[in-house]
Amino acid sequence: MAKKSSTASVISTELGEQPPVTAGTSRDLESLREFWQTTAPYDPARPLASRETRYELGQELREQTPRESHATWTPPADRADPVATVLASNAGREESLIPLRMGRMAESPFAFLRGACAVMAGDLAHTPISGLQVVIDGDAHINNFGLYGTPQRDVVIDINDFDEATIGPWEWDLKRLVASVNVAGRENGLDAEERRSAVMRCVGGYSLNAQRLMKLGVLETWSLFSYAELDRSEAVFKSVGIQIGNKFRAVVKKVLAKAQRTSSATLLAKVARRQADGGWRFVEDPPILTSLDEATRQKVIASLVEYGEKLPPEYRFMLHRYSIADVCHRVVGVGSVGTRAYLVLLFGNGDDDPLFLQVKEAVTPAHAPYLPSVEFRINHEGRRVVTMQRVLQSLGDPLLGYTTIDGRHYFVRQMKNLKASMPIEFLTGEPFEFWGLVCGALLARSHARTGDIAKIAGYIGKSDVFASALADFAEAYGDQTERDHAALVEAIQIGQVDAIQEDNP
Repeated sequence: MAKKSSTASVISTELGEQPPVTAGTSRDLESLREFWQTTAPYDPARPLASRETRYELGQELREQTPRESHATWTPPADRADPVATVLASNAGREESLIPLRMGRMAESPFAFLRGACAVMAGDLAHTPISGLQVVIDGDAHINNFGLYGTPQRDVVIDINDFDEATIGPWEWDLKRLVASVNVAGRENGLDAEERRSAVMRCVGGYSLNAQRLMKLGVLETWSLFSYAELDRSEAVFKSVGIQIGNKFRAVVKKVLAKAQRTSSATLLAKVARRQADGGWRFVEDPPILTSLDEATRQKVIASLVEYGEKLPPEYRFMLHRYSIADVCHRVVGVGSVGTRAYLVLLFGNGDDDPLFLQVKEAVTPAHAPYLPSVEFRINHEGRRVVTMQRVLQSLGDPLLGYTTIDGRHYFVRQMKNLKASMPIEFLTGEPFEFWGLVCGALLARSHARTGDIAKIAGYIGKSDVFASALADFAEAYGDQTERDHAALVEAIQIGQVDAIQEDNP
């Protein structure tokens, strides 16, 4: 038996003797979680290894799971039928909206990928992992990064969807991201060489930022954020040798201007009207925006009492100064269609001070069946989403909270204020590649907040070996996504699956 190295001894001291890590399975990860990823009480006397030691520990993990092993995607012989998996993920959703969800997923392979998180979760459980874990977003595709406003009214760029967030292998987030880069690239007309280049830059963004972040202090890492005004973030890019292209600047400038124009006031003009009695009511636009029966309406309103009690005291003060004008049901997204999502209109200091809160159902994350359970001090799916958003985002929504309606779990957040999405479908060339790089870098920063980024950086290394492997994986999984999408389209055509096709989704 080979002699155990000094770094291996350190990890044994930190985690206890561990079972061997075997590439190709998601195995028992519970015992491999870092101590701060559990509900264990804070131990101020606990010794911590240096970042150099932890970097070496990451390098040693390559012996158990070679970086090249991530290149392969071959569906296992017992792979679940993707259409059956999608249909199973409809369980518990509002029946009347399931055909709308199926129609949206059938629009394109990228739309399918967005909605089929459950399919990819099952697939990722059959891929190699290093054993290192973080709070994963769980659905980190390229369209789930965007612009949003901070409590200080700045606009930043960050990951912005957390319904599937949990604790799991960091690779799963990155593999979903690069798969989405590949599939979106196909739909934007990129050839195989261009798709490979885009994925390599995405992984390069993750790797470069991991190498940078491993040298920063913990508090400094938790304080980082990325301004959408690129001039304010340019020094960081220059520090790792990256030049921001003029075409990408132009795209972000347009999206930033859109975000700055997007407010509760602009949404009010689109979705609600003042009534003859002086009150405000939502304007129905089925199936996207529909009214509620009175019983449901009152339940949603009552749920905001629980929500308010769980807000931090300073924001509870603020919420007390708003009153509710109306409530409706509003469909959003692709994968979320069919889950219960309500939109609440409130007013504070007059009619020119509207506030929209989304009350959205939170269900078990897609990766949960393939991971050990995550224990919280309060086990509530809405609280899980809130907690994970707060740890993954640098600057979050101050009104983020959670509540319960009829035993179902919900989270609550602001809707639309200072938000905008990148026009992924129109990006090619340098802007497309650079957006992938930015998303990779932002994902690394999110992972650094809850994982050991020094170990991750050590595992990836400074060569292109890991990036090349993920480029191969992304291309193979892009092929898989096209096959899965075709299977759904065929199931709709033969009447196996009901679907509603929208003219303007």
